[in-house]
Amino acid sequence: MELQDCPPTGRRWVWDVWVVFAVGALTALTIVGRLADASHPRWVGLDVTIGIVSTALMVLVPRRPVHAAVALAVLAVFSPAATPASTATTMGIALRLPQRMAIIVTAIQIGAHLIQGAWRPIGNLPFLWFAVLDVAVHVAMLGWGQWIQARHQLLANLLERAQRAEAEQGRRVAEARTAERTQMAREMHDVLAHRLSLLATYAGALEYRPDSSPEKLAQAAGVIRTGVHQALEELREVISVLRDTEIEEGPGGRPQPTFGDVEGLVAESRAAGTTVAYDEQVDEATSLPPATGRTAYRVVQEGLTNARKHAAGHPVTVTVTGRPGTGLRIALTNPGSNGVPLAPGSGTGLVGLTERVQLAGGTLDHQREPGGGFRLEASLPWPA
Repeated sequence: MELQDCPPTGRRWVWDVWVVFAVGALTALTIVGRLADASHPRWVGLDVTIGIVSTALMVLVPRRPVHAAVALAVLAVFSPAATPASTATTMGIALRLPQRMAIIVTAIQIGAHLIQGAWRPIGNLPFLWFAVLDVAVHVAMLGWGQWIQARHQLLANLLERAQRAEAEQGRRVAEARTAERTQMAREMHDVLAHRLSLLATYAGALEYRPDSSPEKLAQAAGVIRTGVHQALEELREVISVLRDTEIEEGPGGRPQPTFGDVEGLVAESRAAGTTVAYDEQVDEATSLPPATGRTAYRVVQEGLTNARKHAAGHPVTVTVTGRPGTGLRIALTNPGSNGVPLAPGSGTGLVGLTERVQLAGGTLDHQREPGGGFRLEASLPWPA
């Protein structure tokens, strides 16, 4: 990126005109001053020609700084009329070139002026003092230009970092929103799939047993009505307060499911007509972290839901074992079914459950067994 020591682009031409005008004026004063020195050779034609050419070369500095600086250095060897333009170019190359190249070009300019001072000296000024002034002026112009360039680069880097940080912040916000939506979808699937599968079971009973007694039909209809109400309540809760898997309570202080609710979940499935063999061998269950217990509840819930969907009427075996320091293991098995699924599956339940278990630091495995059955296993960490 080229750095400029001038106003914005819209006023660039005004700045260029003023620079050329100032250099031209200094060149004219230099020529007049040398002519006023009687000891100085009167090479008027050479000085005027080099003065015009060197002033014209100033317009090339922004586009060809190295070429312009070297050309002006060569002209400075033959005439002091090129000194103002050559010295001003030192600032131009210091603003635009890398430090190493700027030092090399400045050294060429210093050498050219030293040659000029040797064969076209200034009046009574000793060559030593001329050399000191020559080096001091060029080094000062080089240092000033390099400082301005470094400042411009620092400002550009800070602006770039600010823009990058802003873009990164926007990306993080978008990722957080996507993660929250994914979590909402997972929670709604876990809650509603379980509840709706229960409703489908009772609705199926009403469809295939229309000859049941009025009392049983009324009971089934009441269960369906209650289930629909509970599903709506749970859906409203998920949408309104779901922000983090670590939320402990819902609206009105309603607690989120824990490991202690697994037995109630099993009882609910049994009441819906599913035969569930539940075996719990867990030591010190009260010390189980809430997040781990909630994940265990969701694993059992998803396993029972899938069993009702794809193997309705078949028994399910649920085994939960564990203790502090060894972890918590959950296994659900059910035989296969050749019938039509009670409800169509989306294929996302196990995917979401796998993500949930992995976020809890555990592992999840699900596979078909040789006899056609299905097995779901989860392993969750449980610190000592």
